[in-house]
Amino acid sequence: MPIKVGVIGVGYLGQHHARIFSGLDGVELIGVADTDVGKAGEIAGKYNCGSFSSYAELVGACDALSIVTPTTTHHAIGMDCLKAGKDLFIEKPITERLDEAKELIEAAEKNNLILQVGHLERYNPGIIAARDMVSAPIFVEAERLSPFLGRGTDVDVTLDLMIHDIDIVMSLVRSEVKEIRATGDRVMTGKIDVAKAWLEFENGCKALITASRLSPEKMRKLRIHQRDSYISVDYQSQEVRRYFRDAAGISFDAVKTENKEPLKEELRDFVARVLDRKRPMVSGKEAMAALEIVLKINEMLKAGM
Repeated sequence: MPIKVGVIGVGYLGQHHARIFSGLDGVELIGVADTDVGKAGEIAGKYNCGSFSSYAELVGACDALSIVTPTTTHHAIGMDCLKAGKDLFIEKPITERLDEAKELIEAAEKNNLILQVGHLERYNPGIIAARDMVSAPIFVEAERLSPFLGRGTDVDVTLDLMIHDIDIVMSLVRSEVKEIRATGDRVMTGKIDVAKAWLEFENGCKALITASRLSPEKMRKLRIHQRDSYISVDYQSQEVRRYFRDAAGISFDAVKTENKEPLKEELRDFVARVLDRKRPMVSGKEAMAALEIVLKINEMLKAGM
């Protein structure tokens, strides 16, 4: 019997959730909900599912739901879904406040429900390939730059873009953050549009993370320095290069991964967790840990403005 899934919010990203769920084996896309009735109808027609103006009408018809709405709405919608006994996928960031994230986590645990958060770079083939090469990073540098597109401006760039790399770096370093320094500014939106954060970890590793939505071009890069090697990941091409010293001097390996759509892999994994009831790769707890660091960065930035 297929899992009955609904998508709440079918804007820029939510429509891709609908597309992917409509084509996954073992899944029946029951419907989509959006306050933009015309958009909901358009996506529903495209993927042959129901259209709802209110998510409350959709929740009761589903086993699991995907929330792809503005961050400020995640907590309220998520709690309604969890109280109704539904497994839940929430796009990142999990919420805009730690107390809200904690409440979602506790509600999911209390009712033995799956709560997965959409940190899709965990499913990027480049990151998956690089992870096997990482042993003891001493310095990590991440750059995530985007042109100004006018979307995602309901939150700071730290919550929109930087949080991806915060999560990846924390998962690779596997140590507590002991010190944070940050700089950035508001430029176009009234929110933080560009930011740099310096993190120092208990195990001695350091990380420099840059995020901007004011770049002339899109760039997504991760560089991991270790005692015996340097690993470079291009999120967009999904290519990994490992530089290392050998008898001939400095050599490198290039790994061209099998090209996959990270969002499709992530949503397929969510369906698997709904079936096997195992903890997701990014549960509410991992998402809350990344959110906590980002909120500390924001506090520093706004105190200096």
